[in-house]
Amino acid sequence: MFILIVGGTELGTIPGLSAAGSNPEAVAYTAPADAEVLWKGKPQIIDALPVDPEGHPTPALISRAAYLEAGFPVLIVRAGTLLPPTVPYVETAASPGRDPRRGKAVEEAFSLWEKGKMLGEELSKTQNCLVIAESLPGGTTSALCVLRALGYNGMVSSAFPHNPIPLKEKVWQEVSSFQGISYGSLKGAGLKAVESCGDPMQAVAGGLVEGALPECQVVLAGGTQMLAVSAVLRHQGYNRPLFVATTRYVVEDKSAHVKEIAQELGVEVYSAPLDFSHSSFPGLSDYERGFVKEGVGAGGAVWYAEKLGIPVKTIISRVEELYKNFSP
Repeated sequence: MFILIVGGTELGTIPGLSAAGSNPEAVAYTAPADAEVLWKGKPQIIDALPVDPEGHPTPALISRAAYLEAGFPVLIVRAGTLLPPTVPYVETAASPGRDPRRGKAVEEAFSLWEKGKMLGEELSKTQNCLVIAESLPGGTTSALCVLRALGYNGMVSSAFPHNPIPLKEKVWQEVSSFQGISYGSLKGAGLKAVESCGDPMQAVAGGLVEGALPECQVVLAGGTQMLAVSAVLRHQGYNRPLFVATTRYVVEDKSAHVKEIAQELGVEVYSAPLDFSHSSFPGLSDYERGFVKEGVGAGGAVWYAEKLGIPVKTIISRVEELYKNFSP
């Protein structure tokens, strides 16, 4: 089963930090629209495909293409979006993550973890594989804050070709000062890190992993955001193998430290071999220039489809077809 957790954090509204929407007001619509694109093929909550400020399409198209080709089951879990998606979803009753420069980021972190744990246990009774994905604008910055609080010094990735590292570092410094936490000061307290400076997706995703029965394969579908979830799990005492599936665009991002962080955490990483270099659509070919990179579990969806016998080139062709139907 492919589980998409849609969530939100106030960090996503900081100008220049998230490429999930062309303006901060649009960010509230991004995650619900991604859920709708994945399941229904088009957004309902807005009248256009979610794009970044440069007009590049949401990676939900990749996940949608993999879903159509492979036919795996999909479940949407709402964990703190301002607006609900119009497709069916499981409700966690989470609030959007607060700006950790002004207050606790996720006051209900511990209860959300327990809800995720119960859901993971129940789903794994009937599923032999859970692929856990996310759509949460601003999530790489909350991931950075959690990683730093737990003692990991590497940089997270970005949906921009030029990672806004100075801005992310500035946010972390302000969070550190306001929360009274420092680099590594929350080692061994993964959920405390989420509560202080993370986002609701991290709590729900971590709980899902911990709750899944040992015989069920679990995949965290995403880039450095899922490495942050992995870090939370490790610092909550989770010692079973962890597997993160992302795209090669994230793994090859020279501004980030995916391999280094993964190695430190003892996490195996799959890199989806997507290639849009021959696409006739600039919106897709620009993925090769470092735009977008990952999201909506794109790398994990490709991994899942491959596991079910679908070649990557077939998924790429379907993405082209889907995008063509959206293009003017």
